[in-house]
Amino acid sequence: MTDRSRRRLQVAVQRYVTFFLLMSFIVTCTMLVFITLLSRSMQLDLSKENVRTAALLTFFNVIFLSAVCTVIDGIRRKIMVERPVKRIINACEKLMNGELSARIEPFSGLYDADGFNMIIEYFNKMAKELSGLETLRTDFIANVSHELKTPLAVMQNYGTMLQQPNLPEEKRLEYAKSVTEASRRLADLITNILKLNRLENQQIFPEKQVYNLGEQLAECLLNFESTWEKKGIEIETDIEEEVFVESDAELLTLVWNNLFSNAMKFTESGGKVTLKLFSESNFAVIRVSDTGCGISPETGAHIFEKFFQGDTSHATQGNGLGLALVKRVVDIVGGDISVESMVGEGSTFTVKIRRKLDGEI
Repeated sequence: MTDRSRRRLQVAVQRYVTFFLLMSFIVTCTMLVFITLLSRSMQLDLSKENVRTAALLTFFNVIFLSAVCTVIDGIRRKIMVERPVKRIINACEKLMNGELSARIEPFSGLYDADGFNMIIEYFNKMAKELSGLETLRTDFIANVSHELKTPLAVMQNYGTMLQQPNLPEEKRLEYAKSVTEASRRLADLITNILKLNRLENQQIFPEKQVYNLGEQLAECLLNFESTWEKKGIEIETDIEEEVFVESDAELLTLVWNNLFSNAMKFTESGGKVTLKLFSESNFAVIRVSDTGCGISPETGAHIFEKFFQGDTSHATQGNGLGLALVKRVVDIVGGDISVESMVGEGSTFTVKIRRKLDGEI
């Protein structure tokens, strides 16, 4: 006998014993009341032999009724419990075997009374989430492979060209510069992948401190001074003073650096980048605007996804992870980020972070 059969037999015996005890109690109480009432109203022969005969008949009736109830309960469980449970188990086995498209059709009628549809609803939601995660994982691996392959191919090609004899000094410097740029891009990609992995696995926890947000924004913006001077970009700032936040300064520095880097990158020479900081109720609002190429609504809907790039030509040498990092950091610190943009007119990124009120500092 298998463990499953032994278990079923054990459950059947337990159900029978339960019904036997219940029937014994009910029948005994009923008979005692019945005999007591009759003995008071009529002269009954309550001899020992008659009582024994009645007791035996009652006992066999209890056994029979218990068996009937056990069979009826078994049929009920077979139809009302085991069938829907089997369907759920089959779907779980499919999911365990990697069939992420497995779904369970909701039950109707009496089956819904036992709450099976609630279990099915949560199962289908779980399967849908797992399917989405698997798709993201597959896309992530494909994108990582592509992004790693591109700079490696550049370095290999230019490295081969550098080995040519009698290579002019001008060409040698050009090829060496290309190798350096490709290696820098590869290093940035690996660094961003590691950061994003740590953020998404919650291995980085915010270390909160109260500090002046305006000072931090100004310091981060000044790091790009050489870039805006080289491209002749006009910088406009409108920073409200004494705006304090209680957050992780290092994590937020990553946000501002990415937003400023993108603004400088996508703004043509002679364009304009604007930084604004102001208070709005209990929030500090940061807006970074540029007069660059802008993005379409379709691109804007996916701009915070990993490896998504509106610039498909890769001319800007990005890796599609910067804004994914920004979104993750803003979520971790409990903020909100949004983007408004029009093609050919530029973009505005707005970040909202709960500020530290004067009385709380």
